[in-house]
Amino acid sequence: MVFFLNYRRLLVQVILQTTNNKLLTNLQELMPSQGVNHELSEVLNQLWSRDTNRLKPGTDYTISLQGKAGYVAQGSNTARDMARAPLFAYVNEGKLKSIKTYTLFMRLLDNYEMSTGVSETVTSEELIENDLFLNAILETEVMKCAHKYLVSKGHSPSDQQQFKRQLYDMWFRLYHRDRSGGEDSCGFEHVFVGESKKGKEITGFHNWVQFYLQEKHGNVDYKGYKAQGNRNTPDEDDHVLNLQFSWKGLVKPVGSSFIGVSPEFEVALFTILFLASTEKVTTAVVKVDEYLLEMVVYRQGRSIGTSYPKLLSSNNRDL
Repeated sequence: MVFFLNYRRLLVQVILQTTNNKLLTNLQELMPSQGVNHELSEVLNQLWSRDTNRLKPGTDYTISLQGKAGYVAQGSNTARDMARAPLFAYVNEGKLKSIKTYTLFMRLLDNYEMSTGVSETVTSEELIENDLFLNAILETEVMKCAHKYLVSKGHSPSDQQQFKRQLYDMWFRLYHRDRSGGEDSCGFEHVFVGESKKGKEITGFHNWVQFYLQEKHGNVDYKGYKAQGNRNTPDEDDHVLNLQFSWKGLVKPVGSSFIGVSPEFEVALFTILFLASTEKVTTAVVKVDEYLLEMVVYRQGRSIGTSYPKLLSSNNRDL
């Protein structure tokens, strides 16, 4: 009897140790070596709680995840379609168009040449549209919160007009992405609209509104979600998605985007991350709401080269 009890205790200890090791392994795989940036997580959660213009999944929009997309080499434009239906099954366009920042944001999406190497021409009308968009987002609680934080860190001027100029330079100032041509790109175009590299592959394109509109017009074909095992397999109510798609015949092997969030939330979030460092590439692991994310920003001088979220985990489903 004593032998049996001792054996049972030993067995329980082995099981517990094995379980703990598995949990530790999952945590180590989940967490990049730099660990969670708690200060950034705190301020980004403040932005999240103030994003009253964020749309609600299942109510304001519905997505259909379907199958898991396979591997596609960078530069290849052949991908097996694991999703026969569109990603967006429904979007309440009436609500989208009733919100000022979305309306002004959507007006900007047709202001750019798709291919790098083709010089951009900015008309007086487009300059006005840029200005109206910045004015609108600066009125939101999300951007007010971001501005206050950036001033406290010494990253931005307290004067709102000077801050607006800083935002303009970061997001709308044109620069050379393809050195063979003129000024052919800017942060806003790359991140929110998307570009093609010499007409051969997609770069940027990390915005859900642009994705929905291009999908609606038949220009985007959703191929399926991207995930590694269970740790970042998405749910249809998630606000962040790693995915694969084609745009006008060109394949994006792995893309990523927030879903349902407002334009001001994305501008605020990526502005904070951009100004947090002067490095060419800035990455940070953050916990925003239920999502563990890796945020990535590339610098192009005083402007944003690219910026995007990468879903690492949601709902702690893997812990």
